[in-house]
Amino acid sequence: MSISLDLSRASAPVQGMVKTPVNLSGLTRDELRQALIDAGICPPEKAKMRASQVWRWIHHYGVTDFALMSDVAKDTRAKLAEAFTLARPEIVERQVSKDGTRKWLIRTAPGIEIETVYIPDVGRAGALCVSSQVGCTLNCTFCHTGTQKLVRNLTTAEIVAQVQVARDDLDEWPSPKEDRRLSNIVFMGMGEPLYNLDHVANAIDIISDNEGIALSRRRITVSTSGVVPQLNALGERTAAMLAISLHATNDPLRDQLVPLNKKYPLDQLMAAIRAYPGLSNARRVTFEYVMLKGVNDSPAEARALIKLIEGIPSKVNLIPFNPWPGTDYQCSDWKTIETFAAILNKAGYASPIRTPRGRDILAACGQLKSESEKLRASARIKAEREEADAA
Repeated sequence: MSISLDLSRASAPVQGMVKTPVNLSGLTRDELRQALIDAGICPPEKAKMRASQVWRWIHHYGVTDFALMSDVAKDTRAKLAEAFTLARPEIVERQVSKDGTRKWLIRTAPGIEIETVYIPDVGRAGALCVSSQVGCTLNCTFCHTGTQKLVRNLTTAEIVAQVQVARDDLDEWPSPKEDRRLSNIVFMGMGEPLYNLDHVANAIDIISDNEGIALSRRRITVSTSGVVPQLNALGERTAAMLAISLHATNDPLRDQLVPLNKKYPLDQLMAAIRAYPGLSNARRVTFEYVMLKGVNDSPAEARALIKLIEGIPSKVNLIPFNPWPGTDYQCSDWKTIETFAAILNKAGYASPIRTPRGRDILAACGQLKSESEKLRASARIKAEREEADAA
């Protein structure tokens, strides 16, 4: 039986229904303290101290069993186990690419499956690409992940669980001070993070807490397609690094590639970026730009991009397009990408070309979940046909 990590405070359960226990992994410090009081684990005057103890066991040591909390009284541990859970979600599938990329298909509740990808040698040591929604509403025409309908936002616990699953697999408990294998978090998986800002912000608070996983907020990047009204709130609430899924330098083309642009056109988006809290040479914006052959990859587009981002402390990540069945787009030729990058470099903008990683396990940019679902469905149908034929 898989355990839902939904953090909603259910009222008294309907007769015959079992109330799902709250997973403490998804609670902020204040929520954890209050949960201990509400459950009668400890009186209010001792709740802060008890919450700090439990917090370190969960987020520094990574325990999933209350019985292992050795500095907590035995009867208190028993009460915690009765009232709460620390269970990890079910790992449906784990794949490792020939380039070292790892991908996990995680089921957090019935019908709720997400993919999380660890990419070695990115950032200081390795980056984890996490999802914020199941499915997506943006329908970016070049993105295979965006072809999936939105199911729902992920809860704070479901976002944090992706980090926990990766750290379990990388054997990174307790939280290392140095020589981390997982050094960076990027919200670049399934979904639009700014349409789930409350849970994303709470997850960042948990992930960055110094007595837990302790990842610096400067090593946490949130990528958005441009939900302009939420950009300032993202900066104020999280102090995370900002990445913009840009891909075009004019409204007509961006309307086509990123339909959200029709709601928040480039003039509004660029103004909001320039006002992003904490923006500086030390906290540059990353502009993501997928290279589409004959669409947005000309030298003229490179010069237009320079003009568009002029004066913004930034870098541009050039992303070779990852083809998928049914798409009309093609990846730009390598020489074309290099020419584009050279123009940006000459203007003073760092423009690394992102090396595609994990293509053999469908873990590359824009490939998450949709193709995996199709392959699994195809395999299931084949097995059912074989079973029917055998009968």
